[in-house]
Amino acid sequence: MVEVNPPLPRNETLESVERRRSVRLFKRKSVPEDYLNAVLRAANQAPSAHNQQSWRFIIIRGNKKKELAHLVTSRAALFPRPASVLLRMAARSIISAPVVIAVANTGELIARGADLFQVEKKTALDFFRTMEIQNSAAAVENLMVAATSLGLATVWLGILFLIKDDILSFLGEPQGEFMAVVPVGYGAQRTKGPKKISVEQVVKYLQ
Repeated sequence: MVEVNPPLPRNETLESVERRRSVRLFKRKSVPEDYLNAVLRAANQAPSAHNQQSWRFIIIRGNKKKELAHLVTSRAALFPRPASVLLRMAARSIISAPVVIAVANTGELIARGADLFQVEKKTALDFFRTMEIQNSAAAVENLMVAATSLGLATVWLGILFLIKDDILSFLGEPQGEFMAVVPVGYGAQRTKGPKKISVEQVVKYLQ
């Protein structure tokens, strides 16, 4: 007798993951504070190595948001055209969004790693540097999925890593290994998102 698996029940988390899109232009509509706080709480719930939560969330609005966009635009001229164009697009996304959330590592896990694991500092540096990046990336994903579930749009401006040290200096954060800038708001455009390759192409089974 062939066993038939029951269909998946409706799942809001999976639906939010499916709906999440990178949106680069936003409406002139503010994000309610309780929505913003909910998104930040979701980010802070991400898993982290030894529960160190070595991340910082920086909320950028108003004049500071304009200053950040100006910084990005001014640095764009230093790069070849492909990167320069993407940096200018990132600046427009920053200006367009009512609020921007930046995420940075604190470096605390790297600093304390050698004592936590009682290993030599050179080994601990690479080990805990990677862990801090993994931790903060998980927090950003939580942030974006939570925003989607509330009807908000986001985009992770990965191109800004080209000027990571400039961004961290602007934020007043240490020169860590990780930096993310995520505009948040109500999307001004609808997008289907890129076509994803099938799960079968990226999954391998070992047994």
